Amino acid sequence: MKVAVIGGGASGIMCAIFLAKNGQDVVLLEKNSSLGKKLLITGKGRCNVTNNTTGEEFLKNVVRGAKFLISSENKFNSSCTMQFFEDLGVKLKIERGKRVFPESDRAQTILDALILALKQQKVKVRLNCNVQDVLVKDGKATGIVVNNNEELFDAVVLATGGLSYKTTGSTGDGYVFAKKLGHKITELRPALNGIKILNGETAGLEGLSLKNVKIRAKNNKKCIYESEIGEMLFTHVGISGPIVLTASSFINREDVKVIEIDFKPALSVEFLQNKINNIIKENGAKRVSSLIGSLLPKTMAEMFINKLNISKDTLINQLSKETRQKICTLLKNYPLTYGGVEDVMFSVITSGGVDLSEVSPKDMQSKLISGLFIIGELLDIDALTGGFNLQIAFSTAVACASSKFFIGEN
Repeated sequence: MKVAVIGGGASGIMCAIFLAKNGQDVVLLEKNSSLGKKLLITGKGRCNVTNNTTGEEFLKNVVRGAKFLISSENKFNSSCTMQFFEDLGVKLKIERGKRVFPESDRAQTILDALILALKQQKVKVRLNCNVQDVLVKDGKATGIVVNNNEELFDAVVLATGGLSYKTTGSTGDGYVFAKKLGHKITELRPALNGIKILNGETAGLEGLSLKNVKIRAKNNKKCIYESEIGEMLFTHVGISGPIVLTASSFINREDVKVIEIDFKPALSVEFLQNKINNIIKENGAKRVSSLIGSLLPKTMAEMFINKLNISKDTLINQLSKETRQKICTLLKNYPLTYGGVEDVMFSVITSGGVDLSEVSPKDMQSKLISGLFIIGELLDIDALTGGFNLQIAFSTAVACASSKFFIGEN
């Protein structure tokens, strides 16, 4: 069969390779002047290619669409991904959190291997090729429109990516194609992104990193989400870092009002009260700025003291019982006014996409149009950081390429 794969990112390239391996005549169409632009910036340019974990653990890290992925993950899991790249001569290494990287620490190594595989399988690659439309006749995908010319194919694979990092070519074309062909698109939201804080409440803290802290997302007094203990940092618009990126994927559809920071998650309020009382007994003549500076990074002292509505020059032995209690409360529940997740174009991944009820989980074929396949980030699937999203791209790509449609058994 002659198959058009639209999109030269991770899922599109992998799908084209396996389609060709399975005997199909494949054309890979990419609108950029080169393949894999987004792949080159993954893992901060190192490419966290997968996660060396079990299927069960993998699915626990999928925020949306875990059940849908069971079949494709079973067919092509992280071990398969690692073996695939090792067979192409890529040396891999496993780091903290079972994250898998090329030993070279260069995403280019992964892209070069994929391009080599494309050449080995004799996939026709067309760059600077902007697909305008997908052709359908009698409920079956029959081709595409490129430069106002119709080109006929036996099947079409949509692998155009999401809305994240538009400069890499992810401009949402696939959503437009899918919607025009009758597919429902669930609301698109940013995921794995920083969180905006309003009212300048984090002004002056940009670049400050905090370790061993926890955050909570609240709607008034109700806790919607609580993070694990981990690292966060302040940015020019709010907060980011590992625990914040994870939080963003869980709260991007919630009515959050406040983000609270627990600066001392391993300590109870009672422990902190006793600690502060002991400091006051031993150093009563010191200023409150010194006390706060001993509990938090000094650059945070002014911001924290402003919440107490007292002078930074107040002596700590003059602190009222209520103020001491408030210090403990703020150390455990420091409130910041939530301003939403940062724009989707800066997200690691796009949350939302083609409704999964309209796609077969076995081979990613549209349930609405025969011969139309939808893979990767276009689907309403997203996962946490750690190589899981790239694994989703690879698993859905191989599931598509293995479809019975291509061997005439459907």
